[in-house]
Amino acid sequence: MMTTSSTIIDVIRHGEPVGGRKYRGKIDDPLSEKGWAQMRGAVGEYAGWQQIVSSPLLRCAGFAQELAHKNATPLFIEPRLQEVGFGDWEGKTSAEITAADASLIFNFKRDPVAYRPANAESITDFYQRVSTAWDELTQQFCGQHVLIVAHAGVIRMMLAHVLGMPPEHAYRIQVGSAAISRFSIEQRDGASHSNLLFHDGVLEA
Repeated sequence: MMTTSSTIIDVIRHGEPVGGRKYRGKIDDPLSEKGWAQMRGAVGEYAGWQQIVSSPLLRCAGFAQELAHKNATPLFIEPRLQEVGFGDWEGKTSAEITAADASLIFNFKRDPVAYRPANAESITDFYQRVSTAWDELTQQFCGQHVLIVAHAGVIRMMLAHVLGMPPEHAYRIQVGSAAISRFSIEQRDGASHSNLLFHDGVLEA
């Protein structure tokens, strides 16, 4: 007898943190008032998830905890969903990074392997931890509708994994504050097929 299951994964990026736009990576700034408003506005009164999974960093976990409490939804904190470590760029704004070389960030986005910040986590290691977490989470919560609260870089690695892209090409994908993407995973007799249903979209029932 054929066994089938369908899993829906919604992924939301955190809103604006305290301190505004900067390469904060693993710096643990909480959401600003604007960031809270962005995330609450993106989710609204939607309550269709059976499970919430979050990065442990405050700009994700704070909102995930609020939402889980509001809707009485189980919450799982997954450390592997932390943002990439930016090394020497940690805590710096774009202006500070490019003060000595205006092309630094442009070159990083164009080729994040060759122009990686000094002491940053390698993109290979980053991709490996996110893709492994993704595969395990989709098995752990198979057949459920799940919300993942994460970071722009993490979402890019998820997209690269699902779409079969080289991870160094993922920085060509824009991920907005409090933006939502939806994936479906269909499993039949041990085989799995994943689809990106929408990116930077709005919630649907």
